Amino acid sequence: MSRLRRLAVLAAATVIPALGLTVAGTTQASAAPNFQVPFKCGVTVTAATFSGHSPANSVDFQKSGITGMPVLASAGGTVTRVADEGSTSYGRWVEVDHGGGWRTRYAHLSTQSVSVGQAVSLGKQLGTAGATGGVTGPHLHFEERLNGVVQKATLNGVAVPYYGHTDFTSKNSCGGNPYEATEVCGSGFSVVDSQALANNSGTAYLLYNSSTKSNCVTTLKAVSLGTASPVSAFLEVQGSARVTDSGSFTYYAGPVKKAADSICVKWGGSVGSNAYESPFEHCD
Repeated sequence: MSRLRRLAVLAAATVIPALGLTVAGTTQASAAPNFQVPFKCGVTVTAATFSGHSPANSVDFQKSGITGMPVLASAGGTVTRVADEGSTSYGRWVEVDHGGGWRTRYAHLSTQSVSVGQAVSLGKQLGTAGATGGVTGPHLHFEERLNGVVQKATLNGVAVPYYGHTDFTSKNSCGGNPYEATEVCGSGFSVVDSQALANNSGTAYLLYNSSTKSNCVTTLKAVSLGTASPVSAFLEVQGSARVTDSGSFTYYAGPVKKAADSICVKWGGSVGSNAYESPFEHCD
Protein backbone atom coordinates (compact mmCIF):
# COMPACT_ATOMS: atom_id res chain seq x y z
CA MET A 1 0.00 0.00 0.00
CA SER A 2 1.58 3.29 -1.03
CA ARG A 3 1.53 6.05 1.57
CA LEU A 4 -0.70 8.43 -0.34
CA ARG A 5 -2.21 10.21 2.63
CA ARG A 6 0.97 11.93 3.81
CA LEU A 7 0.99 15.68 3.27
CA ALA A 8 3.31 16.61 6.10
CA VAL A 9 6.86 15.93 7.27
CA LEU A 10 7.13 12.82 9.40
CA ALA A 11 7.62 13.49 13.08
CA ALA A 12 9.42 10.90 15.19
CA ALA A 13 8.67 7.95 12.93
CA THR A 14 10.23 4.53 12.66
CA VAL A 15 8.18 2.78 10.01
CA ILE A 16 8.29 -0.29 7.81
CA PRO A 17 5.75 0.47 5.05
CA ALA A 18 5.04 -1.82 2.18
CA LEU A 19 7.55 -0.09 -0.09
CA GLY A 20 10.56 0.18 2.21
CA LEU A 21 12.02 1.44 5.45
CA THR A 22 11.42 4.93 6.81
CA VAL A 23 13.34 5.97 9.87
CA ALA A 24 13.11 8.94 12.19
CA GLY A 25 13.82 12.31 10.61
CA THR A 26 13.16 11.40 7.00
CA THR A 27 10.52 13.01 4.80
CA GLN A 28 8.43 12.08 1.78
CA ALA A 29 8.63 15.30 -0.19
CA SER A 30 6.69 14.04 -3.19
CA ALA A 31 4.04 11.89 -1.49
CA ALA A 32 0.75 12.32 -3.33
CA PRO A 33 -2.50 13.46 -1.78
CA ASN A 34 -5.32 10.94 -1.69
CA PHE A 35 -6.84 12.22 -4.93
CA GLN A 36 -10.58 11.64 -5.25
CA VAL A 37 -12.89 11.40 -8.24
CA PRO A 38 -13.65 15.08 -9.08
CA PHE A 39 -17.44 14.68 -9.00
CA LYS A 40 -20.05 14.61 -6.24
CA CYS A 41 -20.33 11.70 -3.83
CA GLY A 42 -21.98 8.67 -5.42
CA VAL A 43 -21.63 9.82 -9.02
CA THR A 44 -20.25 7.10 -11.33
CA VAL A 45 -18.14 8.25 -14.26
CA THR A 46 -15.99 6.45 -16.81
CA ALA A 47 -12.26 7.16 -16.64
CA ALA A 48 -11.02 6.89 -20.22
CA THR A 49 -7.30 6.57 -20.92
CA PHE A 50 -5.74 6.01 -24.31
CA SER A 51 -2.42 5.97 -26.12
CA GLY A 52 -1.63 9.26 -27.78
CA HIS A 53 -3.59 11.33 -25.28
CA SER A 54 -2.07 14.79 -24.94
CA PRO A 55 -0.51 15.14 -22.50
CA ALA A 56 0.29 11.49 -21.83
CA ASN A 57 -1.35 9.93 -18.74
CA SER A 58 -4.28 12.35 -18.77
CA VAL A 59 -7.75 11.02 -17.95
CA ASP A 60 -10.99 11.91 -19.74
CA PHE A 61 -14.02 11.49 -17.48
CA GLN A 62 -17.06 10.58 -19.55
CA LYS A 63 -20.74 10.28 -18.66
CA SER A 64 -24.05 10.75 -20.41
CA GLY A 65 -25.36 14.19 -19.52
CA ILE A 66 -22.04 15.34 -18.06
CA THR A 67 -22.46 18.91 -19.33
CA GLY A 68 -23.19 21.18 -16.38
CA MET A 69 -22.27 18.61 -13.73
CA PRO A 70 -20.31 20.11 -10.80
CA VAL A 71 -16.55 19.50 -10.97
CA LEU A 72 -14.97 19.24 -7.53
CA ALA A 73 -11.43 19.59 -6.19
CA SER A 74 -9.92 16.11 -5.96
CA ALA A 75 -7.83 17.24 -2.95
CA GLY A 76 -7.39 20.39 -0.94
CA GLY A 77 -5.02 23.11 -2.14
CA THR A 78 -4.70 26.57 -3.67
CA VAL A 79 -5.97 27.63 -7.09
CA THR A 80 -3.04 28.64 -9.32
CA ARG A 81 -4.72 29.00 -12.74
CA VAL A 82 -8.17 29.97 -13.97
CA ALA A 83 -7.77 30.26 -17.72
CA ASP A 84 -9.79 30.37 -20.93
CA GLU A 85 -8.16 29.17 -24.16
CA GLY A 86 -11.31 29.81 -26.17
CA SER A 87 -12.07 27.16 -28.77
CA THR A 88 -8.60 25.58 -28.59
CA SER A 89 -6.63 23.35 -26.24
CA TYR A 90 -8.07 23.13 -22.69
CA GLY A 91 -10.79 25.71 -23.27
CA ARG A 92 -11.86 26.86 -19.82
CA TRP A 93 -9.68 25.21 -17.20
CA VAL A 94 -8.56 25.34 -13.56
CA GLU A 95 -5.34 24.25 -11.88
CA VAL A 96 -4.95 23.52 -8.14
CA ASP A 97 -1.63 23.30 -6.26
CA HIS A 98 -1.68 20.64 -3.51
CA GLY A 99 1.87 21.11 -2.24
CA GLY A 100 4.88 18.80 -2.51
CA GLY A 101 5.08 19.43 -6.26
CA TRP A 102 1.59 18.01 -6.88
CA ARG A 103 -1.03 19.84 -8.97
CA THR A 104 -4.25 18.84 -10.68
CA ARG A 105 -5.85 20.28 -13.82
CA TYR A 106 -9.53 20.27 -14.82
CA ALA A 107 -10.23 21.23 -18.44
CA HIS A 108 -13.02 21.79 -21.00
CA LEU A 109 -15.19 23.34 -18.28
CA SER A 110 -18.40 25.09 -19.21
CA THR A 111 -18.10 27.40 -16.18
CA GLN A 112 -15.46 28.27 -13.57
CA SER A 113 -16.36 29.22 -10.00
CA VAL A 114 -13.01 29.87 -8.28
CA SER A 115 -10.28 32.49 -8.56
CA VAL A 116 -6.47 32.43 -8.52
CA GLY A 117 -5.08 32.37 -5.00
CA GLN A 118 -8.24 30.92 -3.49
CA ALA A 119 -7.79 28.13 -0.93
CA VAL A 120 -10.04 25.17 -1.72
CA SER A 121 -10.82 22.14 0.38
CA LEU A 122 -11.46 18.60 -0.86
CA GLY A 123 -14.81 18.61 -2.64
CA LYS A 124 -14.95 22.36 -3.29
CA GLN A 125 -16.72 23.08 -6.57
CA LEU A 126 -14.31 24.46 -9.17
CA GLY A 127 -16.79 24.79 -12.02
CA THR A 128 -18.99 22.63 -14.22
CA ALA A 129 -18.13 20.11 -16.92
CA GLY A 130 -18.58 21.00 -20.57
CA ALA A 131 -17.07 20.94 -24.03
CA THR A 132 -14.99 24.12 -24.33
CA GLY A 133 -11.66 24.10 -26.15
CA GLY A 134 -10.53 21.65 -28.79
CA VAL A 135 -12.94 18.79 -28.17
CA THR A 136 -15.46 16.78 -30.15
CA GLY A 137 -17.82 16.15 -27.25
CA PRO A 138 -18.40 17.00 -23.57
CA HIS A 139 -16.14 15.45 -20.96
CA LEU A 140 -13.78 16.44 -18.14
CA HIS A 141 -10.06 16.33 -18.93
CA PHE A 142 -8.15 15.61 -15.70
CA GLU A 143 -4.45 15.51 -14.86
CA GLU A 144 -2.42 14.65 -11.76
CA ARG A 145 0.93 16.42 -12.12
CA LEU A 146 4.16 16.06 -10.14
CA ASN A 147 6.74 18.78 -10.72
CA GLY A 148 5.10 19.62 -14.03
CA VAL A 149 4.91 16.06 -15.38
CA VAL A 150 1.56 14.29 -15.73
CA GLN A 151 1.53 11.06 -13.70
CA LYS A 152 -0.61 7.97 -14.14
CA ALA A 153 -3.71 8.82 -12.14
CA THR A 154 -4.76 7.24 -8.86
CA LEU A 155 -8.26 7.82 -7.44
CA ASN A 156 -8.92 7.10 -3.77
CA GLY A 157 -5.87 4.84 -3.71
CA VAL A 158 -6.90 2.87 -6.82
CA ALA A 159 -4.69 3.14 -9.90
CA VAL A 160 -6.57 4.07 -13.06
CA PRO A 161 -5.95 1.34 -15.69
CA TYR A 162 -3.98 2.32 -18.80
CA TYR A 163 -5.35 1.95 -21.42
CA GLY A 164 -9.10 1.49 -21.32
CA HIS A 165 -12.45 2.66 -19.99
CA THR A 166 -13.04 2.04 -16.28
CA ASP A 167 -15.98 3.11 -14.12
CA PHE A 168 -15.25 4.88 -10.84
CA THR A 169 -17.84 5.88 -8.25
CA SER A 170 -16.94 9.06 -6.40
CA LYS A 171 -16.30 9.04 -2.66
CA ASN A 172 -15.43 12.73 -2.78
CA SER A 173 -16.71 14.39 0.42
CA CYS A 174 -19.01 11.48 1.23
CA GLY A 175 -18.11 11.86 4.88
CA GLY A 176 -15.99 9.54 6.98
CA ASN A 177 -12.49 8.24 6.35
CA PRO A 178 -12.18 7.07 2.72
CA TYR A 179 -9.69 4.36 3.72
CA GLU A 180 -10.28 0.95 5.29
CA ALA A 181 -7.81 -0.90 7.51
CA THR A 182 -7.51 -3.79 5.05
CA GLU A 183 -6.73 -1.32 2.26
CA VAL A 184 -3.96 0.30 4.31
CA CYS A 185 -2.31 -2.98 5.32
CA GLY A 186 -2.70 -4.58 1.91
CA SER A 187 -3.67 -7.86 0.32
CA GLY A 188 -3.97 -10.88 2.60
CA PHE A 189 -4.54 -9.00 5.86
CA SER A 190 -7.73 -9.40 7.89
CA VAL A 191 -8.84 -7.46 10.97
CA VAL A 192 -8.45 -9.49 14.17
CA ASP A 193 -9.02 -6.70 16.71
CA SER A 194 -9.89 -3.01 16.89
CA GLN A 195 -10.31 -0.31 19.49
CA ALA A 196 -12.32 2.89 19.14
CA LEU A 197 -10.47 5.90 20.53
CA ALA A 198 -12.00 8.39 22.95
CA ASN A 199 -14.11 11.32 21.71
CA ASN A 200 -14.94 9.47 18.49
CA SER A 201 -11.55 10.57 17.18
CA GLY A 202 -10.65 7.38 15.34
CA THR A 203 -9.99 3.65 15.58
CA ALA A 204 -6.85 1.56 15.99
CA TYR A 205 -6.79 -1.77 14.14
CA LEU A 206 -4.76 -4.96 14.47
CA LEU A 207 -4.65 -7.16 11.37
CA TYR A 208 -3.02 -10.50 10.56
CA ASN A 209 -1.87 -12.22 7.38
CA SER A 210 -2.02 -15.98 7.88
CA SER A 211 0.13 -16.64 4.81
CA THR A 212 3.07 -14.47 5.85
CA LYS A 213 2.47 -14.78 9.63
CA SER A 214 2.69 -11.01 9.84
CA ASN A 215 0.78 -8.53 11.98
CA CYS A 216 -0.18 -5.03 10.85
CA VAL A 217 -1.42 -2.02 12.83
CA THR A 218 -3.02 1.13 11.47
CA THR A 219 -4.94 3.97 13.12
CA LEU A 220 -7.68 5.57 11.03
CA LYS A 221 -8.74 9.10 11.88
CA ALA A 222 -12.39 10.10 12.20
CA VAL A 223 -11.71 13.80 12.80
CA SER A 224 -9.80 16.49 10.85
CA LEU A 225 -10.05 14.31 7.75
CA GLY A 226 -8.00 15.64 4.88
CA THR A 227 -6.03 17.90 7.23
CA ALA A 228 -2.63 16.93 8.62
CA SER A 229 -2.94 16.34 12.37
CA PRO A 230 -1.20 14.12 14.97
CA VAL A 231 -1.89 10.40 14.64
CA SER A 232 0.14 7.31 15.47
CA ALA A 233 0.17 3.52 15.28
CA PHE A 234 2.53 1.06 16.99
CA LEU A 235 3.22 -2.67 17.10
CA GLU A 236 5.41 -4.49 19.62
CA VAL A 237 6.17 -8.18 19.31
CA GLN A 238 7.03 -9.62 22.70
CA GLY A 239 10.80 -9.75 23.06
CA SER A 240 11.40 -7.24 20.25
CA ALA A 241 11.59 -3.45 20.02
CA ARG A 242 8.40 -1.49 19.45
CA VAL A 243 7.88 -0.05 15.96
CA THR A 244 5.91 3.21 15.75
CA ASP A 245 4.61 5.40 12.96
CA SER A 246 3.86 8.84 14.35
CA GLY A 247 3.38 12.21 12.71
CA SER A 248 0.92 14.67 11.21
CA PHE A 249 -1.09 12.73 8.65
CA THR A 250 -4.30 13.44 6.80
CA TYR A 251 -6.15 10.11 7.15
CA TYR A 252 -4.19 7.41 8.98
CA ALA A 253 -0.96 6.25 10.61
CA GLY A 254 0.75 3.05 9.55
CA PRO A 255 0.88 0.46 8.24
CA VAL A 256 3.27 -0.90 10.87
CA LYS A 257 4.09 -4.54 10.12
CA LYS A 258 6.08 -7.25 11.94
CA ALA A 259 6.19 -11.03 11.75
CA ALA A 260 4.82 -12.75 14.86
CA ASP A 261 3.89 -16.40 14.49
CA SER A 262 2.51 -17.69 17.84
CA ILE A 263 4.09 -14.74 19.70
CA CYS A 264 2.18 -12.24 21.84
CA VAL A 265 1.86 -8.69 20.54
CA LYS A 266 1.10 -5.32 22.06
CA TRP A 267 -0.53 -2.80 19.74
CA GLY A 268 -2.37 0.51 19.65
CA GLY A 269 -2.36 4.06 18.42
CA SER A 270 -3.56 7.58 18.94
CA VAL A 271 -5.38 10.48 17.34
CA GLY A 272 -4.38 13.72 19.01
CA SER A 273 -4.38 13.14 22.78
CA ASN A 274 -6.71 10.13 22.55
CA ALA A 275 -4.64 6.96 22.79
CA TYR A 276 -4.98 3.21 23.25
CA GLU A 277 -2.37 0.61 24.23
CA SER A 278 -3.25 -3.06 24.51
CA PRO A 279 -1.67 -5.60 26.85
CA PHE A 280 0.37 -8.40 25.30
CA GLU A 281 -2.26 -10.57 23.64
CA HIS A 282 -3.18 -12.58 20.52
CA CYS A 283 -0.45 -15.06 21.37
CA ASP A 284 -1.71 -17.95 19.22
